[in-house]
Amino acid sequence: MAAPPERERATLWQRLRAFVSVYRYVGRAVPLVWQTNRSLTLALLALSIVGGLLPAGIAYTGKLIVDQVLLAARTHLHSDQTRALIYIGVELGFVISLAAAQRGIDVCRSLLRAQLGHRINVLILEKALTLDLTHFEDSDFYDKMTRARREASSRPLALVMRTFGLLQDGIALATYGALLLAFSPLLSAVLVVAALPAFIAETRFSGEAFRLFRWRTPETREQMYLETVLAREDHAKEVTVFSLGPRLLDRYRAIFERLYREDRNLTLRRGLWGYLLALVSTAAFFAAYGWIAISAIASSITLGQMTMYVLVFKQGQSALSSALMAVGRIYEDNLYVSNLYEFLDEPVETRAEGVAKGPTPDDGLRFEDVAFRYPGSDRDALQGVSLHIRPGQKLALVGANGSGKTTLIKLLTRLYSPTRGRVLLDGLDLREWDQEALRRRVGVIFQDFIRYQLTVGENIGAGDTDAFDDEARWRTAADKGLAAEFIEPLPRGYNTQLGRWFNDGRE
Repeated sequence: MAAPPERERATLWQRLRAFVSVYRYVGRAVPLVWQTNRSLTLALLALSIVGGLLPAGIAYTGKLIVDQVLLAARTHLHSDQTRALIYIGVELGFVISLAAAQRGIDVCRSLLRAQLGHRINVLILEKALTLDLTHFEDSDFYDKMTRARREASSRPLALVMRTFGLLQDGIALATYGALLLAFSPLLSAVLVVAALPAFIAETRFSGEAFRLFRWRTPETREQMYLETVLAREDHAKEVTVFSLGPRLLDRYRAIFERLYREDRNLTLRRGLWGYLLALVSTAAFFAAYGWIAISAIASSITLGQMTMYVLVFKQGQSALSSALMAVGRIYEDNLYVSNLYEFLDEPVETRAEGVAKGPTPDDGLRFEDVAFRYPGSDRDALQGVSLHIRPGQKLALVGANGSGKTTLIKLLTRLYSPTRGRVLLDGLDLREWDQEALRRRVGVIFQDFIRYQLTVGENIGAGDTDAFDDEARWRTAADKGLAAEFIEPLPRGYNTQLGRWFNDGRE
C-alpha cells in the first residue's frame, strides 16, 4: 500500500533537514582552524580567491590571442603582431600567478595540517583528563573515543579546505557563466544539469561510507587490541609460551576480511556509478562542442570565441563538478567531524571546588554503610561496608577475587562515589574534598600497576607529581622502599631509561 502523499512529503522534508543539519559543523571547524593559525587561514582564503579569478582571465586572454593572430595573418601589420605577443605575455603572467597560487595553497595546507593535527590531539587528550573512570569502563564510550581519534586530525582541515575550494570554484563558475551567457543561456543550463546526477550519487555514497565507519567501530577497536597483544613486549611472554600468536593473528585476518568485503562492495558500486554518470557529463561536453563548432562555421562567432567557449565550457564543467563534489565531501567531512565534537561535548560531572582538610584530623578514615554498584551491573559489588581506621592503625583486607577489595580502594581514592552510604576522611565526606588535596593524602599501588617507559627517577616521581623532578625525593623514596641498592649501580643511576621501547632502555 502506497504511503500517503503527506507522509511522503514529510519524509523527504526530514531527509532534507537531516542533510542540511550536518553542515552545521562547518561553523565549528572554521573557527578551530582560524584559532590554530590566523595568518595561514587568511593566506588560504586570499589564495583561493585569486585561484578562482585567474582561470577565466586565462581563457579570455586565449580568445584574444587567437583573434589577434588571425588578424595579424590577414593584415601583416607589425602593430597587430606586437599586440598578439603582448596578449601571450599577459596569459603567461596569469598562468604563472595561478601556479603560484596553487603552490601557495599546498604549502599553507601542509603547514596547517601539522598544526591542526597537534591541536586536535591535545583537545582530545585534555578532554580525556576531565573524564571519570566510569567513562573508561564503558564500551560504548570507547567506541565514541575511537571514532573521534580516527581521522580527527585530518577531517576538520579537509572540511575547511573544501569550503575554501568551494569558494574558489564558485568564483570561477561566476566568471565562466558570465562568458557563456554571452553565447547562450541554454549552454549554461546544460552545464549545470549535466553535473547534478554525479553529485547526488556521490552524496549518497558518502553517507553509506560514514554509516559503515560508525557501525564497525567495535571491530576496528578489536583489531587495534589484537595488534597491541601481538606486538607489545608486555604481552609477548604469554603469547609465545601459550602459542596464542597464530590464533590471534587468524582472528585479526578474519576481521580484516569481513571489513574489506564491505569496503570492496561500496567501492565497486561507487566506481561503477561514478563512471556511468561521468559519461553524461562527457556527452554534454561534446554536444556543446559541436554546437559551438557549428556556430563558428556559420560565422556567428569568431575562431577565438570558439576556442574560448570550448575551453570555458570544459573548465566550467570541471569547476562545477569540483564544486558539487566539494559539497558532497563537505557533507562527508561534517559527518566525521561530528564524531570529534560528539566526544568533546561528552558531558562530565562538574567538579565543585572542595576543601583541603577535614574538621577532625584525628578521626582518620570511615566507611559508613557503604554500597556500590558498577554502572550497567545488576548487583552490588559492595554492600553494607562499615569500618573505622584511626591514624596510625593498620588494616588488611583479605578476600577472593571479585569480593570488592579493589572496588573499596576506588571508593577511597574517589575514582567512584558510593551508591549508598558515605566515605569520610578526617570527618569530611570525600565528595566535599578537593580532589587534588585528597589524592595527595593517598598512596596506592594497584595490582595492575603501570610500568612507565620513563627514567627510573620519573617512575618514582610519578607517585607525587609535585615532586616529579625532585631527585632528592627520588633518593629518599628509593631508600625507604629498599630500591636504592639496585638503582645506583645502573649505568645512569636514577636517569636510566626503563623499558625497551626507547634507546638504552633497561628492565
